[in-house]
Amino acid sequence: MSRYLTPAKIGLLSLIELYVEGAVPNDAICPIIDFLASHLLDCDLQNAPDVNPAQRWKKAESSISLVVSIRDFEKLLVAWPAADKIPGSRLWDRFLEKLWGIDSLDGLHGFFDWLPNLLVKTKEELRRMAELGEAPPGPEQGIMFLLGRNSPFGAFIRKAHLEFTRMQFCHAVELWKMLVRYRQPTAAYWRRRHPQHGRLSFDSVLEAGGHEWGINKTMELAVGAYGNMLLAGDHEKALPVSTDDVEGLLEWQIEQIQKYGNRIPPEIRERFQRLLKDSYLVPSLSHYLSFSDAWRAGDFPTSFDYLHRYFDYTMQNRDRTFYQYALMNLAIIQSDFGCHKEAVATMLETVATARENRDMTCLNFALNWFFHFGRSHPKLVRELENNSMLGSGKESLAFLRAKAKETGMWILWSSSLLSEAKLNMAYGESVSAALEHMVRSSQLIVERNMKTMMGAQLSMVISLWDRLGLAALSTMACEVFLRCHSSSSVFDDELRITCRLAGLLAGRGKYQDAFQKLEDMNANSLRSAKPNQYWHLYRGLLKLRRDLHRNNLDAAEAMLAQLLQTGPEDLEPDLVYVIDSLHVEALIRRQDFEAAFMKIDQLMADLRETNRDVALRVRLLLTKAHLFDSIGRPEKGFSIAMRAASMSWRARLIPLLWQAVGAVSNILNSLGEFQAAEDILVCVLPRVLEADVAYTSGTMYSLLADARMGRAGKASGAGDVKKRNELLLRAHEALESAVRHFAALEDVQKHGEMLAKMATIMRALGDRGLAEDYAARYVAMKREAEGVPLSR
Repeated sequence: MSRYLTPAKIGLLSLIELYVEGAVPNDAICPIIDFLASHLLDCDLQNAPDVNPAQRWKKAESSISLVVSIRDFEKLLVAWPAADKIPGSRLWDRFLEKLWGIDSLDGLHGFFDWLPNLLVKTKEELRRMAELGEAPPGPEQGIMFLLGRNSPFGAFIRKAHLEFTRMQFCHAVELWKMLVRYRQPTAAYWRRRHPQHGRLSFDSVLEAGGHEWGINKTMELAVGAYGNMLLAGDHEKALPVSTDDVEGLLEWQIEQIQKYGNRIPPEIRERFQRLLKDSYLVPSLSHYLSFSDAWRAGDFPTSFDYLHRYFDYTMQNRDRTFYQYALMNLAIIQSDFGCHKEAVATMLETVATARENRDMTCLNFALNWFFHFGRSHPKLVRELENNSMLGSGKESLAFLRAKAKETGMWILWSSSLLSEAKLNMAYGESVSAALEHMVRSSQLIVERNMKTMMGAQLSMVISLWDRLGLAALSTMACEVFLRCHSSSSVFDDELRITCRLAGLLAGRGKYQDAFQKLEDMNANSLRSAKPNQYWHLYRGLLKLRRDLHRNNLDAAEAMLAQLLQTGPEDLEPDLVYVIDSLHVEALIRRQDFEAAFMKIDQLMADLRETNRDVALRVRLLLTKAHLFDSIGRPEKGFSIAMRAASMSWRARLIPLLWQAVGAVSNILNSLGEFQAAEDILVCVLPRVLEADVAYTSGTMYSLLADARMGRAGKASGAGDVKKRNELLLRAHEALESAVRHFAALEDVQKHGEMLAKMATIMRALGDRGLAEDYAARYVAMKREAEGVPLSR
């Protein structure tokens, strides 16, 4: 196998020669330069912002296709006329003229010897040519302009010429044979255009010697030299590829996996595996590619096997120089596959080895991994923090931020700033300080053009708007990322933000739109094990929430049984809380209040131990206050509701603050303080609507109706009839608003409660017809709820 040169590269050289000779028409210059650049440069010129994930792998597909077949050249050139020579000839004809003009091994040497004439001459070369009386190449030789020696095309020509001059004779012969085989599919077309060329015209030596040796001996010599490669169908077999092509494809595929987190599409993987089988040498990097693909696929034993193979091959002559990277990869996959204690031990060895080898890049990455791992699994790293081996979270972040700035690790620097902002919000500290860190990170991302960090940046922005109760801005940030930045970001960021947007839509009762957002995600990207698990988990959470609203408790409990099978160590803390809160809600709807109370106490004890996000503690307090209301003792949750309101206000958790205010208003209603409850609810309702959570809005309107009903009940005097009726009508208006929100959520139980209250109000007002109508709708809804199908 050649180290660099292949028949495809000879085709690229011929195409560059046509471009230099001025044979390319003006309309075809841009497509041809794009074609050449896409195969010669590492960057992808087609990586536009609107490229979808399915098109990212076209570079690998086109590279493989170009190596094994000449058809890519034909697809490009057959549509364009040639700008010189015979009128009516196509650029494809001129290209074949170049390739078929190489009619012997000597002609191949002549082709490469001519290549330096396409480049601008150096001063030394011009002086030597002047001494010999030679003229520099120009229009007399058909060259319209020369290429710069350091230009991309010039560098490619120089490298190709150098590689050919270094090539051994046997490898040059092999390259010639492969060129004959590569262009053989065009033989029929070439002979139709040039009838004078016979069967042996591919080799001028055989064609010239046929008259002297005779046809039989010439054919015997052709068979001895070329074997069966000229037989029909033999050219369809795979061509050996160069080491440079294989390594380039390997590096590009690994880059795609690491950059976007996707697996290789099956069709591209199969074609590449066929190339590896037909090549004489299999680079050790192929084992790392197999490890990455097996890791993304969730194949634990296979990924371990290929990881050991790769580092066994690469470290044979490097001692322990790269040993820390083997350990780091091992710790990451151990963590992904649930071996958390082993992952901690392996990463500690990574830290020690990186310090020993003074590898600051690996050391900083390991410490960053420890910080994020500690946030997700605090119990496993608690002993390490207590022994001051790694320090607390803030100390680790300060160290990482300083070292990242010193060593120029911009991604780590931006990630540290975002982690510090997240830590500030989790501890309920200053929002302005968190916003300052986010702005500094944003400035760094823009200055260094780190497109892959936009997912993490906008995720923090979305979290900030959620905490401040500005749902419109949160939804807008989700849409901005998905429309503008998802193509250049890791798929995990796209998946999480899509799920966040689906959750916002479900919170407004738009279940179909939420499920459609999840269904529209790229199928190949979801082939990876972790994203696929997250996608199914979130889809199950949406379905569980909808079943609970529909009061379809059997289906909800079946879904809960599946979700609770996943251990909390394998999930993100936020998702663990969502599952637990939905479990508590299901218990409350089943009226199993004792189990719900024990579950809440257990969760609160766990949060006190691990010092998690303050928002989770507030939500648990509100859940406990809701439990007291469900058992008919709302006043027992007064101190809990006030504590939740105080914590929410200090941490600026605005949506939770309004829920806490609602809980306090409910307690005031139960104590007969209807005027105070109404005053509070009227003040906060406009801000509650900004949060755009249908259940919270419906609940607040229901509490407002209860307060007005209570005030109407107190207006029992003869002169207060008008005021009483006015309050009842205003209570009816509030209930109508509550009905709209609960109907959007398909919450059967709450919707029915609102209809029953509206029927009561109509009876009090003397409108028995409308009261009977509300009562009939309530009965119909109750019957419908009892027959809800177990479907999405």
